[in-house]
Amino acid sequence: MRQFHKKFYIIYSLIFIIIISASAFGQSLDEMLKKCDDYLDVSFDNQNALVVLQKADKQFPNNWEVNWRLSRVYVYIAEKMPDNTGAQKDAQLAVYQKAFDYADKSVKLAPDKSVTYLRRAIANGRIALFKGVFSVAGVVNAVKSDCEKAMNLGNGGNYVQAIAHYVLARTNDKVSEKWAPARAVIGLGWANLDRAISEYNIAIKLYPNFRMFYLDLAKAYIKKDEYSKAKEMLNNVIASPKRDENDDKQLAEAKSLLEKIKND
Repeated sequence: MRQFHKKFYIIYSLIFIIIISASAFGQSLDEMLKKCDDYLDVSFDNQNALVVLQKADKQFPNNWEVNWRLSRVYVYIAEKMPDNTGAQKDAQLAVYQKAFDYADKSVKLAPDKSVTYLRRAIANGRIALFKGVFSVAGVVNAVKSDCEKAMNLGNGGNYVQAIAHYVLARTNDKVSEKWAPARAVIGLGWANLDRAISEYNIAIKLYPNFRMFYLDLAKAYIKKDEYSKAKEMLNNVIASPKRDENDDKQLAEAKSLLEKIKND
């Protein structure tokens, strides 16, 4: 009987240790992700966010939440890189490609999560803008496809869904600036400014008071000479709180645009 109790105690102790260790593992990852998010969303500190994520990637390899965040931070870092020389542009493109690679990995790790497709769409979108829409039509179509996949999955919360609609809006907006017959030949005939405006409005309904959404919608309305609507959106930019590291720039641009169209 004593031998039985001894074996039972050993088994129970091992199970307890495994449960406690698993709990500590999860809490440690959650803490690292929270620290990363605070760096990105509160203090706008991309470099420290990257340091945290690189540590997390070593400690918790092949984790989809780490990978999509790595994609996000590399996009932010690339956006701030100098691009005056050919060498600088090559370096910037390499970082955007790295952002795509991490996002692509996160999709493979978690194909049922909207945010993974969204981050891949964003990374691909930056690459498309960098290389030029006409030279990478397949990449542009992949952006559209990933946005629609993220929206169809419908998870991740209002912010993720709003950004998915916004990225699709921006894609329609930018591509529709190109000559329609030429776009149609390379498979980009679907782009439409009215679709862009519709998607911008959906993004705003899902996540209001975000300056970037209002500003780009205002610009779309200006393209259609709908100045009263544009002014309304620009005033919304001014009235919205700062929530993003680029919001000061968005605010200044909104004020400048509002001054330019004040008599229209």
